Amino acid sequence: MDNNKWPEVGDFVVCAVKNVTDFGAYTTLEEYDGKEGFIHISEIKAGWVKYVRDYVREGQKIVCKVLRVDTSRRHIDLSLKDVNEHQKRSKIQEWKNEQKADKWLQFVAEEARLDKQQLQEIKDSFDTEFGSKYSAFEEAAMRGEDAFSNLKIDKKVVETIVKLAQDNIKLPFVEISGHIDLTSTAPNGIEIIKEALKAASEVKMEDVRLDITYTGAPRYRIRVIAPDYKLAESVLKESAEKAIEKIEYLGGEGAFHRHAETAKV
Repeated sequence: MDNNKWPEVGDFVVCAVKNVTDFGAYTTLEEYDGKEGFIHISEIKAGWVKYVRDYVREGQKIVCKVLRVDTSRRHIDLSLKDVNEHQKRSKIQEWKNEQKADKWLQFVAEEARLDKQQLQEIKDSFDTEFGSKYSAFEEAAMRGEDAFSNLKIDKKVVETIVKLAQDNIKLPFVEISGHIDLTSTAPNGIEIIKEALKAASEVKMEDVRLDITYTGAPRYRIRVIAPDYKLAESVLKESAEKAIEKIEYLGGEGAFHRHAETAKV
């Protein structure tokens, strides 16, 4: 991870507990080059906590929510109590998937004899274009080389990525995606955008997975995996409409951009 990259307030992060004290726990953020975070005793668990060690221990991997980020002091305040079981499982799976993707990309770099800078450029382009490195491999598993038509990556490198993806990722459902642009100039604009994203994520359907990820201001990616295209399109459209309806109601602006491509495995 880039040394200069920091999490955003509200992000869920995977942490390793480094030191437990009477008043809280110090952690390192696994996805942010080991940057240090702190969980105050009041953020360990809802209600009164007598001993922090009853809930966390050194060396333990936990998922926390980011409360505050002070880059000048290189300090991050975290909450453990604000993470539910679903969010924990989802984040851990996302983290594990990114670790897989990193290993695959390291293999690609060795096969293609890429230097560190070239490898980092591919990682950055995957994060920008697909939201994560693992998502890029998922796209490759479904769409083959076409997944990277917008990126300037050597053809042989792309071929290696696609082969790795199709050998290692099995996607029995269809997947589609689109982007929503959400903006607000209000003083509490961040909270308004969060409300819109919450509305978008509340669209539920049996056997359908809906993920919303930040790709870069003001854009968010909505990804839907479903048993068939018709159902996927319906959920994607409803999710985008909910977000735009909410942010416009709160005085902001929203726009939906549908990806033209679809894929099925």
